[in-house]
Amino acid sequence: MADKKSPASGWPKIQGDYHTGDAESPVVVVTMGSHLDEQGVCDAGAAMCGSCKTENLGLEKIVANVIANPNIRFLITCGTEVKGHLSGQCLIALHANGVEGGKIVGAKGAIPFIENLSEDAIKRFQEQVELVDIMESEDMGAIKAKIDELKARDPGAFGADPIVVEVKEEAGGAEGAGVATANPQFLEVEKRLNEIEKNLEFADAEMAQRVGRKVGRDIGILYGLVAGMFVFMMLLVLLPKLMALI
Repeated sequence: MADKKSPASGWPKIQGDYHTGDAESPVVVVTMGSHLDEQGVCDAGAAMCGSCKTENLGLEKIVANVIANPNIRFLITCGTEVKGHLSGQCLIALHANGVEGGKIVGAKGAIPFIENLSEDAIKRFQEQVELVDIMESEDMGAIKAKIDELKARDPGAFGADPIVVEVKEEAGGAEGAGVATANPQFLEVEKRLNEIEKNLEFADAEMAQRVGRKVGRDIGILYGLVAGMFVFMMLLVLLPKLMALI
């Protein structure tokens, strides 16, 4: 059996939008922009499962909770990408490339700036966990199968003590509110980006309604054509008989 260690006292240390399971499990699941059956994922064997909407504070919380528990050795990214923020791509970039000048190297999100994680904390995250990317999948069967696969590969706890990181949030904010103690310009960009996201969601809904109305119209026209053809065919069949009776 794989060796296990006690996570930091009070783990998970950072509050957020997630559910927890067995603290000795080697797997954490991040559903990015999707809200799946998180408790069901934990019941299937994950130590933690939750979404991540932002490419800054959200990622910092994930890293902080992971490195506070040496038993976590795999991190599954799944679910849909978050428009604009691209938190999934940014998390993968953070693990692969780290940070330079406070910015995640290779990140494509709007504000991929890390303020609460030291270089040592990021390095520990990179060394402790293997990222398993199945982004865009919301299939619970596939996610649970991947958890089983990774649990079977459990190498045991990471060979170092838990690291406790304090993640300072913007005053009055929760995960997704913005970058902690960020430059006001960044916060303004974040605000505008959220507005754009809402507009995009509204546009998507409006487009779906328009498509639905067009499909309904097209089906109505098709039914009319079919009915007309049916009447025409019936006239062709009955007309000779009617002529014979005259």
